[in-house]
Amino acid sequence: MPFERKSTRQIAVGKVLVGGGAPISVQSMTITKTADVEGTLQQIYALAAAGCDIVRCTCNEQAAAEGLAQIVPRSPIPIIADIHHQYRMALAAMEAGVHGLRLNPGNIRKPEHIKAVATEARDRQISIRIGVNGGSLDPSLYEKYGGITPEAMVESAQREMAYFHEVGFDLMKISVKASSVTLMIEAYRQLSEVTDVPLHLGVTEAGPPPAGLVKATAGIATLLMEGIGDTIRYSLTADPVEEARAGRQLLEALGLRERKNIDLIACPSCGRAEIDVIDVANRAMQAFGDRKIPLQVAVMGCVVNGPGEAREADLGIAAGNKRGHLFVKGRNVAVVPESEMVEALVEWAEFIHEHGTEAAIARVDTALAEREAAKDRAKLMNDQGDDVNQADERIVEIRRTVGER
Repeated sequence: MPFERKSTRQIAVGKVLVGGGAPISVQSMTITKTADVEGTLQQIYALAAAGCDIVRCTCNEQAAAEGLAQIVPRSPIPIIADIHHQYRMALAAMEAGVHGLRLNPGNIRKPEHIKAVATEARDRQISIRIGVNGGSLDPSLYEKYGGITPEAMVESAQREMAYFHEVGFDLMKISVKASSVTLMIEAYRQLSEVTDVPLHLGVTEAGPPPAGLVKATAGIATLLMEGIGDTIRYSLTADPVEEARAGRQLLEALGLRERKNIDLIACPSCGRAEIDVIDVANRAMQAFGDRKIPLQVAVMGCVVNGPGEAREADLGIAAGNKRGHLFVKGRNVAVVPESEMVEALVEWAEFIHEHGTEAAIARVDTALAEREAAKDRAKLMNDQGDDVNQADERIVEIRRTVGER
């Protein structure tokens, strides 16, 4: 692990373990009507393919609960029922066979209702997330703390836990989400100091990408790097598949989950670029899609620095002289027409995934590929001139300036 994680209790959400050193899980939520069984299942399968480990479905009416009874046994990942104002919907969802519940303490306030749900969950061994939201706290907490504060959110979670403890229920995890990144971070920091219950991280109502991605990443990544957090969700105004992908990619980038799909790196482009790097990188991402090929693939704009800068990538391609130079672990292996760069990347990635990098290098004449790359590098440097920065003249001026002092 790149950094030490805070020790928490472990619970199970279906077959997915949360807390207690288990891999940090990715969550999302369907945006279909839960009564639409087929439509909801299609979205769940798409989320699972994108890296989602646990999915939440709304349960706001009887038709939704009945839909869950059909969805749960056909879902590839555990289902959590999202409950808001009606505690009876929580009871109905458990009857439908869900693997977990999410309760908002600000919306179900009567202690007898909270304890009735917790008692049933205890008997069925179903986990519950206490989902505190800064925008829907109990009015008494707004009054006590003068608005939305980290302390108000933590107290909301502690009140709910107290009701659970009264009936001997402890299969819980907690979130204290807010749309303010700094407020959310401080609330989780305070909460992690007073409980060992697993924590579910998220910035609520983060908004559409790219701003929403930035806000969510700022909050979630900050806490993860402090060792706080056991499961995460990006709350974006977007297709939920984007949430799952973002969550998975964040965990992989931080070294908290093994790479599952392609990790595509690309240079930011510059005046040396021989191609439209942005276009090629985007087309490569689309071509790889959700293929389960856990390799790092590089797209570089020129052959001058490209292979060297991306030498640690499993596979890469660099443009030069209207051609694409493929390299594996920094070694040139093939030259393809510029128009076939993306197709070549996919073909080589599939071969490497199946046979390994050594086999990929062994199947070609690398000396020929390296000679061709050297030719294109030399041509590019010649086209730009031997001294594009007029270094000789600058050195004379530097020496004169230093000498005058």
